[in-house]
Amino acid sequence: MTTQKALWLHKVGDEFVLGRNDIPEPGPGEVLVKNYSIALNPLDSVVQRSGIQFLKNFPVILGEEGSGVVQKVGEGVTNLAVGDKVFYHINFTFEHKYSAFQEYTLIAADVVGKMPDNLTFDQAASICAGITPFATGTYVQEPHGCGFTAPFESEGGVGKHQGQPILIMAGAASLGQYAIQLAKLSGFSPIITTASLHNRDYLLSLGATHVLDRNLSPAALKSEVARITTVPVTYAFDAVSVADTQQTAYDILAPGGKLVIGTPKTIKEADGSGKKVVHTYGSFQVPHQRQLGVQFMRELTNWLAEGKIKPNIIEVLPGGLNAIAGGLKRIGSGAVSATKLVVHPSETA
Repeated sequence: MTTQKALWLHKVGDEFVLGRNDIPEPGPGEVLVKNYSIALNPLDSVVQRSGIQFLKNFPVILGEEGSGVVQKVGEGVTNLAVGDKVFYHINFTFEHKYSAFQEYTLIAADVVGKMPDNLTFDQAASICAGITPFATGTYVQEPHGCGFTAPFESEGGVGKHQGQPILIMAGAASLGQYAIQLAKLSGFSPIITTASLHNRDYLLSLGATHVLDRNLSPAALKSEVARITTVPVTYAFDAVSVADTQQTAYDILAPGGKLVIGTPKTIKEADGSGKKVVHTYGSFQVPHQRQLGVQFMRELTNWLAEGKIKPNIIEVLPGGLNAIAGGLKRIGSGAVSATKLVVHPSETA
């Protein structure tokens, strides 16, 4: 079997090691993608440094998302063909053939996005891991999501939630940037977000109506939100979901409100408030979220082509797969802001 270059992690806490992996054959419903660009994400850094509960078997290849060209299609695939330019998010089984830190990756065809002509491979690689958590947390039905009407729904989806405030914690994070844009499509207003103020103009350009200093105390932030809107804030999305931001967003929510987080809950909840905390699993490849994912990824191509959704600002790291370790250290140290790091596996020496 032909092999490819791949980046291996032999155990938690180790350094990455460049090695080889087999190039797999696509099974039914799958496509084999040759990776042109691979994005780096905070989860990759967390797994390397601390591990993750459901990942038991090492060595492992990490990498959440990428973009490239379809090389082979499996049985039953009708929505994609060899030569199609695509972008994707992995299925989080961490089976070697399905991970992104290598030259070729297998992906389920029905939740792959087709690249519109106005995007580069680098831009396309930045999309899926950032946009999926807000989509699942917001539009998947309860109890796995909040059950809001998705903007692709045929009857009034776009602008459906006009006049309903939303609070987005950490708007400059990749997840926050896409949350702002989807919130705008859904009509939420005002769209209030927290960020370092040097990112203010950029976040306003994406659709935020108010950008508040992320360094405000919880009390000051709550006061500012109350000054902006007299309508109760009944929905909040936390794009970083650390303990402080979770608690602050929860405390700002009105009784009966909903907060979506992407990490385990650390909140001290108020008895009798009726507030709900939804821990979203940001993947379209789990059964209760797959139908949404198929519809969402199809519409996402159109939104990107029309400029309704804009990809992250990109920084390309030279050196291919060998540059990933240094990039993840930067992410883990908090040295990356409002930018997505990507690498080109073809540049791997």
